[in-house]
Amino acid sequence: MNRTTAILAASIVATTLSACGSNSLFSRDRPDEMMVSRQAPLVVPPDFALTPPAPGTARPGGESTAEQTLRALFGGASQRSASETQIIGAADGARADPGIRSEVGSAGTQVVDKGLVVRDILAAPEGDGRDAQAAIPGA
Repeated sequence: MNRTTAILAASIVATTLSACGSNSLFSRDRPDEMMVSRQAPLVVPPDFALTPPAPGTARPGGESTAEQTLRALFGGASQRSASETQIIGAADGARADPGIRSEVGSAGTQVVDKGLVVRDILAAPEGDGRDAQAAIPGA
């Protein structure tokens, strides 16, 4: 090895090793990435007088799981806005039965016959549409 190569190799080694040390040109004060925020001190709750419910008593919430689910999905009772009241009034909403959704399949439900075409469309098997055709009646 000649002298220039040896000096170059020594300077590369010195530069590389200086990056590993803490007292080098490249060191700087860095925040600890594990200390993102201060931990709040633990606080004992003020009341430990909770008693377990007695067997067979009603739940403290007062509503069943089904009622909680419906309230979570559809929200609780709320006032209708003026525009919503106007739309429902225009659609004759006062005549509608509030429990209509639970009675749709009942024998007393009035059904409008849409015809054979709608029945065929609903009964048609699923496909990718390659064999679909469109026809204009009377043309």
